[in-house]
Amino acid sequence: MEKVAGWYPAWHVALLYWTWLFLFTFGFTGAEITCRSCHSQVKPQQQQHPQQGLPMHLKTDRREKEQWRIPGEQGGERGQGAGMDTEDAELQAPFDPALAGTKFSGWETRSWASEPEKAPGDGRPGAAAAPTGEYPQWGGRRNSTRRRRRGRSPRGTAGPGGAAGREPGGSGAARFGLEELRLGSTTFALTGDSAHNQAMVHWSGQNSSVSTAAVGARGGLAAEGVASLLGCCLPCKFLVSSDSQKGVILILTKLYDYNLGSITESSLWRSTDYGTTYEKLNDKVGLKTILSYLYVSPTNKRKIMLLTDPEIESSLLISTDEGATYQKYRLNFYIHSLLFHPKQEDWILAYSQDQKLFSSVEFGRRWLLLHEGVAPNRFYWSMMVSGREPDLVHLEAKTVDGHAQYITCKMQNCSEASQNKPFPGYIDHNSLIVQDDYVFVQVTSGGRPHYYVSYRRNAFTPIKLPKYSLPKDMHVISTDESQVFAAVQEWNQNDTYNLYISDTRGVYFTLALENVKSSQGLDGNVMIDLYEVAGIKGMFLANKKIDNQVKTFITYNKGRDWNLLQAPDTDLKGNPVHCLLPYCSLHLHLKVSENPYTSGNIASRDTAPSIIVASGNIGPELSDSDISMFVSSDAGNTWRQIFEEEHSVLYLDQGGVLVAIKHTSLPIRHLWLSFDEGKSWSKYSFTSLPLFVDGILGEPGEETLIMTVFGHFSHRSEWQLVKIDYKSIFDRRCAEEDYWTWQLHSQGEACIMGAKRIYRKRKSEKKCMQGKYAGGMTSEPCVCTDADFDCDYGYERHSNGQCLPAFWYNPSSLSKDCSLGQSYLNSTGYRKVVSNNCTDGVREQYTAKPQQCPGKAPQGLRIITSDGKLTAEQGHNVTFLVQLEEGDLQRSLIQVDFGDGTAVSYANLSSTEDGIKHTYQNVGIFRVTVLVENSLGSDNAVLYLHVTCPLEHVHLSLPFVTTKNKEVNATAVLWPSQVGTLTYIWWFGNNTEPLITLEGSITFTFSVEGMNTITVQVSAGNTILQDTKTIAVYEQFRSLRLSFSPNLDDYNPDIPEWRRDISRVVKRALVEATGISSKHILVAVLPGLPTSAELFILPYQDATGENKRTAEDLEQISEILIQKLNQNFVHFELKPGVRVLVHAAHLTAAPLVDLTPSHSGSAMLMLLSVVFVGLAVFVIYKFKRKIPGLNIYAQMQNEKDQEMVSPVSQRESIPNVPQSELMSPEQLVDEKLDVQPIGSISTAAEPQSTKEIPTYVNG
Repeated sequence: MEKVAGWYPAWHVALLYWTWLFLFTFGFTGAEITCRSCHSQVKPQQQQHPQQGLPMHLKTDRREKEQWRIPGEQGGERGQGAGMDTEDAELQAPFDPALAGTKFSGWETRSWASEPEKAPGDGRPGAAAAPTGEYPQWGGRRNSTRRRRRGRSPRGTAGPGGAAGREPGGSGAARFGLEELRLGSTTFALTGDSAHNQAMVHWSGQNSSVSTAAVGARGGLAAEGVASLLGCCLPCKFLVSSDSQKGVILILTKLYDYNLGSITESSLWRSTDYGTTYEKLNDKVGLKTILSYLYVSPTNKRKIMLLTDPEIESSLLISTDEGATYQKYRLNFYIHSLLFHPKQEDWILAYSQDQKLFSSVEFGRRWLLLHEGVAPNRFYWSMMVSGREPDLVHLEAKTVDGHAQYITCKMQNCSEASQNKPFPGYIDHNSLIVQDDYVFVQVTSGGRPHYYVSYRRNAFTPIKLPKYSLPKDMHVISTDESQVFAAVQEWNQNDTYNLYISDTRGVYFTLALENVKSSQGLDGNVMIDLYEVAGIKGMFLANKKIDNQVKTFITYNKGRDWNLLQAPDTDLKGNPVHCLLPYCSLHLHLKVSENPYTSGNIASRDTAPSIIVASGNIGPELSDSDISMFVSSDAGNTWRQIFEEEHSVLYLDQGGVLVAIKHTSLPIRHLWLSFDEGKSWSKYSFTSLPLFVDGILGEPGEETLIMTVFGHFSHRSEWQLVKIDYKSIFDRRCAEEDYWTWQLHSQGEACIMGAKRIYRKRKSEKKCMQGKYAGGMTSEPCVCTDADFDCDYGYERHSNGQCLPAFWYNPSSLSKDCSLGQSYLNSTGYRKVVSNNCTDGVREQYTAKPQQCPGKAPQGLRIITSDGKLTAEQGHNVTFLVQLEEGDLQRSLIQVDFGDGTAVSYANLSSTEDGIKHTYQNVGIFRVTVLVENSLGSDNAVLYLHVTCPLEHVHLSLPFVTTKNKEVNATAVLWPSQVGTLTYIWWFGNNTEPLITLEGSITFTFSVEGMNTITVQVSAGNTILQDTKTIAVYEQFRSLRLSFSPNLDDYNPDIPEWRRDISRVVKRALVEATGISSKHILVAVLPGLPTSAELFILPYQDATGENKRTAEDLEQISEILIQKLNQNFVHFELKPGVRVLVHAAHLTAAPLVDLTPSHSGSAMLMLLSVVFVGLAVFVIYKFKRKIPGLNIYAQMQNEKDQEMVSPVSQRESIPNVPQSELMSPEQLVDEKLDVQPIGSISTAAEPQSTKEIPTYVNG
């Protein structure tokens, strides 16, 4: 470096230098104060989600000292995106918002107080100096001596970088440059949007191919590549996608009013120069139009869809030129979420807010209603690997009776006739999952969930977990590589899950890892602490709970072997870290779950397969305090600490450059860059003024060299978009000599998943641009060893490494479905890990061997219904399944007797593969027997099936009035009369416990005078109906039969409602004609023709119990009533011009008893009417009949004689059941009364009360 000559003394130079350094440093960086950690969505989860594609949002708080929560909105969003915890702090110095278009670029260098240190291999001075200052101590255990890590040499040749291709440098401390460098950037302000607090971004990168941010929720973008997303400090969400030859960026900003719960303003911005400048497009979409969402076709990024706010209007705006122009289309429904087809750019499924599913083949221009009652988030495109039937839609729909059913149909025709129901029977609500070649459903019976899987759309098969796992909950994590990875919560777990991995068909599951930590997401979703490392198949990280401590484990072979993470050798200062396995290790925070909007704090990329960046801590367990940032550049074998605070990390240039920005709620203007996979870091300023960072968006595509920082200079300023172009950092593209080969290994073991994998990586000292990723991996198969095989289903690995049968497993059970003359695969207890590519070696020894099926006598015969229930409906098909634990079904004779006089025989199993169907024409309990026999023996089984028909109506029949301490007969009349097995629950008066019987008729005695209620509930299968009646109870009363003028019969529809109204009218007419208190009169119009009624004269008394009417008083009242009736003083007007007279037929001389069930009430009434008319000529008008102390009560006739059948039509008669013989609920339990079918759903009471008496008494 040349010296500069000048006239001023050296101390002037020094003073000027230090003054300039002080002002520049503290004037612009004073706001960089450590804040509490906040998490950023660095990488979408590696697990494949069945539904991908909702736009992500960017949200910021425009109000000081406040924090806002982003609620779930339409479109299927669940949770936050890249949003971080916010902290407000006062700035050290005031600053003004930058003007739109502010630009600064070039390399400006400022030296720190320390002497710069030159990094090896870097010609630029001061590139990697160790920082000064205090560093916090590790929260974990420290040992007195430093542990030296041992490593085994891999099988095969070591790479050129050392053992297993390890590059020199190991896991030493990260180095930090003391120079501050400046990045070229431009700033643009979204003028007029200062109040907007949400934004959605669509970016088409110039150098990108098809790539989309994977967000995994329903209704938007499907993910194919990954566009990097970062953010911190203020809550923020994003949408990213790309596929264009232009640098087009679309931004939709919105003002969401949290008080109103709606969007009140919106603006649409478009840039065609990579975000240097933007044009506002509100005039092109309509100045008064309020936009809510932005969607992009995953297969053609030029097609864009804007959704208006449904509270204002329901419309779509469609663009086919990447947002330059739009056409508006009206909608007749409100869109809740969209699901684009993964291959057809114009095919879309739309889910409405009223649970209707629509389809469009014209990118939303026209819509067709597919199905109603569709479960939210339970509709799928056919996603089979083979790609057949691309227009097939899978959905879970609700039936008319409230059950859930799995349905498939074509997207243009989903009528009832064209639908298919692949699963026989109902499924649990919200349980359908369609993912790749697999379909999963859940069915709960007997209080336990049962899971079924269909592989490649074949018949469903029960999923086989270890016998005593007894799962409570199950989540499908991954279906990659023709294998299912699932998390299962077992009966004894609450906050942990066990990881299981399946065979190719997804049927047989074996344990991969126990007690993996879980948590609840923002929307109640279960989040499993499991992370799949990108770019390396079979590599996972998981947090396991051991003795109330959470520890991080790593596997390279899909869960066969798990190991703790070795902590770094040194900390940031270069001091040794004493951390001895297994007492101390590195633990990482893994934010991976089914919720794609949950921010993650671990990152990896397919194009940088060896680099993993994560936050965590060193110690005996995972902690939420003392969190630091760590990086591994050799796929998790060794780790380095890079920051003592949480940062978001962005991958640039295929991992050749790492960008880190601190999580803080304070304004910042610096970021860190590493060109050597995190070994050293340089500090760069990207803006002249500190910026509240809401999020960082990397250019989509494979090169990723342009980045946009979203933020604002103050809480009330405009949106500031800072475009950063990293291309100026590189002076050339990488050549062949700039690369070296690195071999994947696991602590020195080079054969992973049965192969040696060698990757092509850029040398860390070479600062060149890599460009498009070319794969860069070669693979060579290894010889099979024990490590390539896991234990098969039903086997467990013991301490000696052998796989032996579990205590509950019978290895010979695999042959139970085998027929004589055929063969089956006899397991050796081992199965090769799926996707393992090893050859030869022990493969032949551990592979299942085909064996001839043995001949066996039938044993363990069972007969069940297809839905697992013991009830069936009359006239409907019942499907019986015959199951046999052992025996040759193919060559056996099967005889089935259905118990109703019908029997069938089958000579082989082929006729019963789909079940044996039968229809019962009568109700009752039927004994179904099955006999299976062959030449070696026989077995039989029995099933008792309850055949019922739906109960439609219940009517309680009992007298209107009865005497005190006199037995009363109550009968429940049913429609239809023959229903099947029933249970009757009787409630009397204010009794708190019911009486339960199996008969529909009982007797009961009332010991208290007044009005009493009786309620009967009839339980038939899953239905409960009830009826309530009121009965008057007195020591004595009088009864008088009434008749009417014949014209009333012309208007009698003979229904209960009409009879109640006429009774009220007659009662009012009697009170008006006689002046007798209404408390003494009760009128009940009887069913049938001619119309007649019963008049009851009651001994009413006041509340004090005094002034009680005697028998003589009742007789006097009777005389008055009869006199007025005979003088035709009692009449009423039915309608204008129709006058009806009321006459007295006679005063009863004997009690009106109940008619026996075998007699017709209407016929008896007609007979009595004929007799009364014949005797009326000789009757003396003032005939008196004393009935002192006589118990008189009237039989209430069947309210629907014409419609109903007697409840005892199945029997000759129903005997009265005294109260002493009735069973209480406790007694019925002791008697083991079972009236509920197995596997039935919860019953729902449907009250049908008929309270006629209170109208008659109190009218």
